[in-house]
Amino acid sequence: MIDWLRQLVKPEYEPLNQVEIIKQNILDNFSYLQSLAPQQKIWPVLKANAYGHGLKEMCQILNQSPAEMVVVDSFPEAQIAYRYFRKRILILSELPVAAYRYTKFSRTEFCVYNVDTFKYLARYHQQARVHLFLNTGMNREGIDDLNSFLAAVKTDLPKLKIVGLASHLASADEDKIENIKQQEKFWAAVELLKAQRIDNLVLHLGNSAAIFSTPDKRFSAFRAGLALYGYNPFVQSSQHYLVAQKLKPALRITSKITAVRKIAAGEHVSYNQSYEASQATNIGVIPFGYFEGLDRRFSNQAELRCLASHPFYAKIAGRVCMNITALELGANPVKLGDGVEVISPDNLAPNSINNLASLINTIPYEILVRIQSNIHREIV
Repeated sequence: MIDWLRQLVKPEYEPLNQVEIIKQNILDNFSYLQSLAPQQKIWPVLKANAYGHGLKEMCQILNQSPAEMVVVDSFPEAQIAYRYFRKRILILSELPVAAYRYTKFSRTEFCVYNVDTFKYLARYHQQARVHLFLNTGMNREGIDDLNSFLAAVKTDLPKLKIVGLASHLASADEDKIENIKQQEKFWAAVELLKAQRIDNLVLHLGNSAAIFSTPDKRFSAFRAGLALYGYNPFVQSSQHYLVAQKLKPALRITSKITAVRKIAAGEHVSYNQSYEASQATNIGVIPFGYFEGLDRRFSNQAELRCLASHPFYAKIAGRVCMNITALELGANPVKLGDGVEVISPDNLAPNSINNLASLINTIPYEILVRIQSNIHREIV
């Protein structure tokens, strides 16, 4: 009765676009990755709005998993994780030094790349938990010379608790000699720290691909990103591809038809007349464009699934616009309000993340992280 009255007075808004996160697939992926590395911790990586899935929603799902810690990239992401995830948080990137004072030290761990950051944390907070981040060959960020770093922070070492040693593989999804070289540098650093009586550290070098390709039991943890969300980090020719194919994509995006019009043969659709109808056809419009995350390179190429009375795939007609995309419906019966599946969780579907990425010669990451954060998200 109360819900009925609430709807009568203030009807619930029904969004035209929706991102669905399939909870069980996330939990199943976590369990599968843990089964591949039973002695190590699996730390879900939730940076970039949880790879487009929604940081808030992923925190809520992972509260139902054995995950002891999640990994975020920045202070704003940590603020969301504090609110929605119950356990520990690792901030992967360094922050502007003034931001550290607003973090929750009781449940936060920090990756440290620079002497100045280490000294600031030592001055500001007793026994903050830090992970030293090494540059082992990626050459983006990290400590280049660990001996020099330790010498520079010698007087500050007792003020902080070094709990981890971290780095990042440049080519974990490929069998390259550089992976071995990076690991050799990493293990040399472990020995150097032991000589300084800095021991019992959490050792984490590996990402999703490394869970499959780097089964070294000396590692304590893996930072699982792409694989957690159900996407295979390997190409089909890799020896690890089939094992990783057991992962289950957990993302589905739907929109709704907001306009249908008939056009004649020879008429054009959208900007710059890049689409011309070869015969009379129906054109449907959805309020989902490149602002929402549908790459402009899909223009006249990608096929989205129309969820009409008889579902079918419809090709994008003309340029993808900022907030609108047109679809060639042909003679298929489609009405206003019919659903359109923009992204499918089925790996074999033409509009799966993997197939869409292949269509425009990019990687799944790029498509995932460009999904606009203001689209309504639903855990299903």
